[in-house]
Amino acid sequence: MTNFHRSLVLGCSALALASCGADEIVSPGTGGNITINNTNTPAPTPTPTPTPTSTLVTPAAGCPTISDPVGLTDTGTISGPTGTYRVCELPERFTASSTLPFINGLLYRINERVDVGTDGGPADTGADTDVELTIEPGVILFSSGSGWMNVNRGNTIQAVGTAARPIIFTSRDNVQGLNTVNSSGQWGGLVLSGRAPVTDCIAPGATPGTVACERQVEGAAQPALFGGATAGDDSGNLDYVQIRYSGFVLSGDNELQALTTGGVGSGTSISNIMSYNSSDDGVEFFGGQFDVRNLIVVGAEDDSLDTDTGVKSNMQNVIVVQRPGVGDTIIEADSNNGLEEQTPRQKTQISNATFIHNGAEQDQAIRIRGGADFAIVNSVLIDRTGGTPCLRLDLPETIRAAGAGPDEDGPPVFESFVMDCDVDFRDGSGGVTAAQTQAIYDGGSNNDAGFTNTLTMTFVNGANENGVAVFDPTSLDAFFTLPTNIGAAYPGNDTWIQGWTCNSATVTFDAAVSDCSSLPVY
Repeated sequence: MTNFHRSLVLGCSALALASCGADEIVSPGTGGNITINNTNTPAPTPTPTPTPTSTLVTPAAGCPTISDPVGLTDTGTISGPTGTYRVCELPERFTASSTLPFINGLLYRINERVDVGTDGGPADTGADTDVELTIEPGVILFSSGSGWMNVNRGNTIQAVGTAARPIIFTSRDNVQGLNTVNSSGQWGGLVLSGRAPVTDCIAPGATPGTVACERQVEGAAQPALFGGATAGDDSGNLDYVQIRYSGFVLSGDNELQALTTGGVGSGTSISNIMSYNSSDDGVEFFGGQFDVRNLIVVGAEDDSLDTDTGVKSNMQNVIVVQRPGVGDTIIEADSNNGLEEQTPRQKTQISNATFIHNGAEQDQAIRIRGGADFAIVNSVLIDRTGGTPCLRLDLPETIRAAGAGPDEDGPPVFESFVMDCDVDFRDGSGGVTAAQTQAIYDGGSNNDAGFTNTLTMTFVNGANENGVAVFDPTSLDAFFTLPTNIGAAYPGNDTWIQGWTCNSATVTFDAAVSDCSSLPVY
């Protein structure tokens, strides 16, 4: 394992390398030795430069006092390659608004399931517990096994890190320095449960999108419900957050992913999120209506982006990189389950994504089905397996004209979306052919299924990407900003990933941050 101590970058940063040349790395060096022979006096012997010594973290003296009446439990210390930390275990349920402060040498432990507040039901009846959990920049929380955190309806989380000090949710093995590039599934994950509309109700006969339509978090032994009819519901704010090594199987074939949202409303803010090595999906969004800016998914073992049950979401600046030989689709949109006509119909729109399909050879890299409305614009898709088709559309409901069904916006939209795959399209289910899928793709402007990528640093635009004309995404939704180029990282938009991410053998984001297998030390 690599111990991390934030390093001084003397050459180009990882992203700035794009301006240094595609493969050029400038080493600082000495520039050569210069001797001026003005005298015969021997030059003095230089004083050797001391070898830098690592400063290991030492444990904090104790756990802080928080507002929750149960408080934090001091469970001793835990050690790893970055030092020894005081461990402060969270209560099973936060019953009062509380703040987890950043303290050097202190980690917070999620033991089993931790609830933020008590579920207030699908509608606000005035009896909400209104608990808000605030997590300060630089805080690291860890868990193991079936541990996970659920922010219940009627309660909020304010996990707002900074680019210099992200908030990290991770596993015990990560703290102890036991992980490799293929480690995953070592704890549950983070769940936001809200009151925005969802479909596929668990109650028979319930009307989708109403307060009667609720769903349950996958695999939860005790009900963790979400859904309602409050489109503007507020579950809080996630910003500059890493979620590592998640995806523990809670029951049967049900497992959590790094970030799960259920019925999250537009009052919620989600930005600068990194999912790393989830054993299930990188992120999964069940219903709700919210937007995401600056999303990174690395090494997910199932789908990288899974959108389902009527979610309506806009995303801009998205990077997905699979681990070599690992992972299913980059995008799986909705499912074929006989409930395709339920409303709200899924409508997901993505601008400025760079998708690297690098996993095992699969049936497709992107699969849009279940009657979902979908748009991918100003984006790049690369298949490195050599045999995975880029794009698949399933079911006639997915490709029919606008207005042909309830809440139906028409076939998927592809604009300024280039693909570099050996196989471009494939037949889908329900009689949708590869030719039909290609016709929809070709109907967009500035699309190129025969594209040759010139990406550097895995995800940074090269000349070919920067030469593609841009589609104006503000015509889709006011959430979007007009980019100057396609892709997620291009000149003028190539520093947003710096500082708050982590590196791995899969992809390097920034030479000045830690490896994902280690903890940052501030």
